[in-house]
Amino acid sequence: MSSSTSPLFQPVVVAGHALPHRVALAPMTRARSTQPGDAANAMMAQYYAQRASAALIVTEASQISPQGKGYSFTPGIYSTEQVVGWRLVTDAVHAKGGRIFVQLWHVGRMSHPDFHDGALPVAPSAIPFDGQIWKVNATTGVGEMVQCPTPRELSVDEIRAIVNDFRRAARNAMDAGFDGVEIHGANGYLVDQFLRTTSNTRTDEYGGSRANRLRFLREVVDAVSEEIGAERTAIRLAPFLTARGMACPDILPTILEAAEFLQARGVAYVHLVEADWDDAPEFTETFRESLRARFARPIVVAGNYDRAKAEWVLSKGYADVVAFGRPFVANPDFPRRLAEGLPLASFDGSTLFGGTDRGYLDYPAWSGAAASANETLDTETVEA
Repeated sequence: MSSSTSPLFQPVVVAGHALPHRVALAPMTRARSTQPGDAANAMMAQYYAQRASAALIVTEASQISPQGKGYSFTPGIYSTEQVVGWRLVTDAVHAKGGRIFVQLWHVGRMSHPDFHDGALPVAPSAIPFDGQIWKVNATTGVGEMVQCPTPRELSVDEIRAIVNDFRRAARNAMDAGFDGVEIHGANGYLVDQFLRTTSNTRTDEYGGSRANRLRFLREVVDAVSEEIGAERTAIRLAPFLTARGMACPDILPTILEAAEFLQARGVAYVHLVEADWDDAPEFTETFRESLRARFARPIVVAGNYDRAKAEWVLSKGYADVVAFGRPFVANPDFPRRLAEGLPLASFDGSTLFGGTDRGYLDYPAWSGAAASANETLDTETVEA
């Protein structure tokens, strides 16, 4: 299928923006914020500006408060310095004609006491689970994956304070020049933890019934929408996630019920993350149909997409935009390479988290020269 007939390269309107094609940059943690202070910086501005040809950029997740942090060197969006840093990024992307949403997160139990002055991470319920986060060792200065402890259960007052943290972060995002925000409700982080019976065993208004488990999601979406407008508010969900102790038997109907709420609220889009490991649960076509029947607004999908699969999901009407992670990291001009069938540079996973501009700013755009040794015509990819 040529680029002129491919659904990947047809225009679409999302969040009031006329997108020239449907190839987005997926959010990927890169851990290059300025320390101390977890502020975005000029290096990050250059990184995102290099990828401004994306139909839409969704940034790496940005914690809404110090409590929301779960990985070393991830950027925040709660301090004045952080807002100033993110303004460098949005100005650089807009100067290149791009559109950019910031992903807002609170990691909940996916964290470590070292980020919280020795205090335990927080969660809907104090349930032990199998999960690891990336943390720089204070002695060696080397990043490593470390196990998360059993979290502390949040009080109702603390839950309501976190909802307000999301509201403030959304306002900060507007002050920083973003076109909108994407609430991280996927991958076993705090919003996701409230949705699932395996991570939420509360007996108050935030747990038990499906409606109660959806309450936190609804309150966060309402708070953000009221602050900046529903048309600037999006959310990411992971229906088929089973890792990190998240294999909930009620999650699919819970997310379908959430979709009905999100449709009525008029959010900008729903972003579905699909598991990208070999033996992951299948993202079924039946579920795609059920979701589309409940949510008619734009859907973004990400995870293990190549061009053929992306064209299939768009042509079926199950999605409106496809987000790519690792290939967009390694190929800053990825939409052009995909459209023209150009070779793709391979991704260096060793430089994903932290470090310098190596593996961050030094992936070149296509020059028209012969493909280098690390370039391939294989367009299959995964997204983190």
